[in-house]
Amino acid sequence: MKKEEATSKIIKETKFIHAVIPLLFLIISLAYTLKYTKASPHIPIIISGMVASWVAMFGLNYKWEIILEGILETIKSSMEAAIILLIIGMVVGSWIISGVVPTMIFYGLKIMNPSIFLPTTVLLSFVAAVATGNSWSAAATIGIALMGIGAGLGISAPITVGAIISGAYMGDKISPLSDTTNLAPAMAGSKLFDHIKAMLYTTIPSFIISMMMFTMIGLKYSKTQVDSSALNSIFITLTENFNITPMLFIVPIITIGLVIKRAPAIPSLLFGTIIGGIAAVIFQKASVTDFIEVLQNGFVSNTGNKIVDGLLTRGGMNSMLGTVALIICALFLGGIMERTGMLNAIAKKILSIANSTGSLIFSTLLTAFAVNVLAAEQYLSIVITGRIFKDVYKEKGLEPVMLSRALEDCGTMTSPLIPWNTCGAYMIATLGIAPWVYVPYCFMNIISPIISAIYGFTGFSIRYLDEKKVKKSKVDLKYVYVSTINSIK
Repeated sequence: MKKEEATSKIIKETKFIHAVIPLLFLIISLAYTLKYTKASPHIPIIISGMVASWVAMFGLNYKWEIILEGILETIKSSMEAAIILLIIGMVVGSWIISGVVPTMIFYGLKIMNPSIFLPTTVLLSFVAAVATGNSWSAAATIGIALMGIGAGLGISAPITVGAIISGAYMGDKISPLSDTTNLAPAMAGSKLFDHIKAMLYTTIPSFIISMMMFTMIGLKYSKTQVDSSALNSIFITLTENFNITPMLFIVPIITIGLVIKRAPAIPSLLFGTIIGGIAAVIFQKASVTDFIEVLQNGFVSNTGNKIVDGLLTRGGMNSMLGTVALIICALFLGGIMERTGMLNAIAKKILSIANSTGSLIFSTLLTAFAVNVLAAEQYLSIVITGRIFKDVYKEKGLEPVMLSRALEDCGTMTSPLIPWNTCGAYMIATLGIAPWVYVPYCFMNIISPIISAIYGFTGFSIRYLDEKKVKKSKVDLKYVYVSTINSIK
């Protein structure tokens, strides 16, 4: 008997109960840590990974070498995202010391008022994400400036973040340049533009409802008189400490232009950092030493104006280290649960109730969300869920675009709502917001999966391969073991 065959016989089949143990530990430990100790979620997540590994080794007879291989492969799949995070920290510091961010805040405060700020924020974030095909790029460029403008207008920071994320993820979702928009149809077996057309049925209503809600909130703020003295103080502080000039808009325009032209993200962002440094030397008379220090440790504003100092004291590679560590902790847990079949066991349990089109689509949404929570990566959410459900949708007679739409409606849209997911961690670190507080205002991200589920149960916009031969019987579900995920952003 071959050694591989002997090893495969020793390993037991992963049951739902095996997956529940680390999942319950994660929920309880996170709830306790966040509520009572006010600590970060790093430790509960890493300990939950240890619990998952103990279950796998002592309950399922997995060898540590196999588990470690799954951990390393999962972490490897998100290393580009981690590198981008570090570079974003450098970009933020570079654009502040160069005067780019202060200039964007200055002119933004000149032309905006509270009543139109939130819907305008959604639209600007949407346009930036569609053009670049990347919600992260939108948040790191226009998003940072919008945070400053919102603070100057007296808009609550969590609401501003909600508007930025809503617009950015809608743009990312329907942009043909987006990696997730290309990944979802690839996993489901549908065509790109058929996928985008199908998504419009859920995306447009979600967008309209979100815009209405942000407009209503904006009207509420319009009743509050903007403190003109505080606003003038911001203008004076910015002009006294920075050389404010429209010429500085060249830096973000070039950077965004590179992304639009589909230049690789890492070289494009590094180039944006470098030209920010050149602008810092030319326009702000900064030294090379000052610039390098800011890239490492971030910009520290000491103007004496609390609002300005709060807005501009940020950035630097070091500011992203905690976020990168959080992502690695989450991927440690996700890699164990994926490699040992625990994620599949959870999906299999969910699928056991999928005896109708509505319940099948709802199960898809639920599985994508669960993977976002447990594996902490939207690409894994799309890939794993897509592999699990592809044959089931075909057996049910549904067109592949129904699966790809569901993958994006929940897999893409809910990823920034989870603080330890790569997307949630990125938004928190980039926009400087506390975990959870912005989630209730991410209207687009919350509404989209709800509408998708409603369509499933009502049958609206649901498309079948052969309308006359729709299979109404319960799908014969088979256990699908999802192997190593190599999706790289």
